Amino acid sequence: MVTAALYDATGTRQGEVELPEAVFGITPNVPVVHEVLTWQLARRRLGTHSTRTRGEVRGGGRKPWRQKGTGRARHGSRRSPLWVGGGITFGPKPRDYAYPLPRRVRRLAVRSVLADRAREGRLTVVDALPLAEGRTRELAGFLARLGLAGRKVLLVTERHDPVAVRAAANLPGVRVLTARTLNVHDLVTHSDVVLTREALTAVAALWGGESDGR
Repeated sequence: MVTAALYDATGTRQGEVELPEAVFGITPNVPVVHEVLTWQLARRRLGTHSTRTRGEVRGGGRKPWRQKGTGRARHGSRRSPLWVGGGITFGPKPRDYAYPLPRRVRRLAVRSVLADRAREGRLTVVDALPLAEGRTRELAGFLARLGLAGRKVLLVTERHDPVAVRAAANLPGVRVLTARTLNVHDLVTHSDVVLTREALTAVAALWGGESDGR
């Protein structure tokens, strides 16, 4: 049985809560996590790099010197890759770095990181976020009471919460995601995960099975 610490909205520990085995009880698959992280970073690449071939650089309208009799090597154009300022051979051109990856692999990677966080005691469940005014100091104080001050924290809510997003905007290392938008990159780049009770239920429903529409 996998459990996590449970806190109320005041930051007082209320005991422990049992976590769904289908998501948090699996054995983390490190190679799959690495594969999905590489895939995710590849999809973020713009691919706008470009170099000019010999047909795209300026100059080279005439032969630099006559073919014979000068004692120098024969050349036909200053645009040759052999010349300074000439074209680039096999240089990078605009391209799309995205490639397909099975959905089951992506889902297994997310579950693996969540299971790792739960196993190491870096996953916390809270009844609710105390953000009546949506102030940064409210969220900062709450995280401090949880013992997470100065840590890189990933807050997970059931649905988009603009109040929580606004409160976390000025806290370095704190990011807010919904249960559906969980991804490997954000999970591995944050040391601790904090879920609301509603988010925990949503995570179990979305990531515990194989058909969630993603």
